[in-house]
Amino acid sequence: MSDDQLVSKPALDIEGAAIRLKPVVTHTPLQYNANLSRKYQCRVYLKREDLQIVRSYKLRGAYNMMSQLTPDQLAKGVVCASAGNHAQGFAYSCKKLNVKGVVFMPIPSPQQKVSQTKMFGEHFVEVKLVGDTFDDTAKAAKEYTIANGMTFIPPFDHPFIMAGQGTVGVEILNDYNELRSELGSDLRDTPIDYIFVPVGGGGLSAGVGYYFKQHSPTTKVVGLEPEGAPSMLTALKEGHPVELEQIDNFVDGAAVKRVGDHTFAICKDVIDDMHLVPEGKICSTILQMYNEEAIVVEPAGAMSIAVLDDYVDQIKGKTIVCIVSGSNNDIARMQEIKERSLIYEGLKHYFLIRFAQRPGALKDFVNKVLGPEDDITRFEYIQKHNKEAGPALVGLELKSNKDYEVLIENMKRYHINYNEINKNDNIYGYLV
Repeated sequence: MSDDQLVSKPALDIEGAAIRLKPVVTHTPLQYNANLSRKYQCRVYLKREDLQIVRSYKLRGAYNMMSQLTPDQLAKGVVCASAGNHAQGFAYSCKKLNVKGVVFMPIPSPQQKVSQTKMFGEHFVEVKLVGDTFDDTAKAAKEYTIANGMTFIPPFDHPFIMAGQGTVGVEILNDYNELRSELGSDLRDTPIDYIFVPVGGGGLSAGVGYYFKQHSPTTKVVGLEPEGAPSMLTALKEGHPVELEQIDNFVDGAAVKRVGDHTFAICKDVIDDMHLVPEGKICSTILQMYNEEAIVVEPAGAMSIAVLDDYVDQIKGKTIVCIVSGSNNDIARMQEIKERSLIYEGLKHYFLIRFAQRPGALKDFVNKVLGPEDDITRFEYIQKHNKEAGPALVGLELKSNKDYEVLIENMKRYHINYNEINKNDNIYGYLV
């Protein structure tokens, strides 16, 4: 795609969206966080969209677009394709507007998300489970929309959607201006220096960035993507949206193969920096926020806090806002979240080990190779029919990541035949 094929930068009526949304959405708090502020020696405020009615900001865009449809369009009904937060915001909007809505979700969607969507939409919403992948689901949804003369409500790539998401920025600046009047004289004129925004398809970053560049132009807008789905970063480097061949779907609220044309047209002008956040770091942050703050965040919602370690020098002494974009985190995922966190922190390691074919080999491994606080969390022979000669999958959890070097030295000293599989995504994916 050449530059002359790019869509033009759309105008966003964010103030109008704020008026339309005021009676519908929760005005979520902008909360000062003492622990994070102390840790990073700055002033950290959390925009708590995890406390939104549907537990994410997605309601804002869906309702803003649907409320501007004509009576005839509303009478014919609306359609969306989503496996998560957009579906729930869409469903709630259908109920508030008394509109028939059809939600297409992939067949493997967690039952929790299907149930939540039905709960928010009640009898106004029908859920159709179609396709094994989101691409299949989205295609079926659009075909259904055309065949039934209905209106498709996209998750991010529409000016009305972006304007709705941009109302997050309106609330942030309004609330911060009120707080400033309560601060001491030395801080009263202090602007927001950084705002950290999760990026999926780009609707939130486009809307919030657009509003901030108009009303707080000195604020640096930092967009955040998971390492496994760098769609916006790739688009900015290439100068146009690019469809990635593969992505890691773990951060489901911010993992898209291709950002929107309209969102890109705005984001390329309003995002000052794009940064990738490792999925493991996101998992550690989810656990940290739960244990230390009693805040439940979904992976996408944790990115704005997870990234602070990478900006520690830039934000020192500054005022920053982290948008906590949502809290729709399935409890069934917590074991995977803990696992990814431990691996990222260097505390969990998996090996394929061929033990010497002699009596006492396993006993020597436990007594001589492992440290006093190392723990075997998994032991499984890979070849069930040939345990004598086949390799064993061994999972080890360490007390400190510094113990890893000692472990490897002991492996070599005692001539252990091992292969570490943490760093091989394919083998790890098959065996663990």
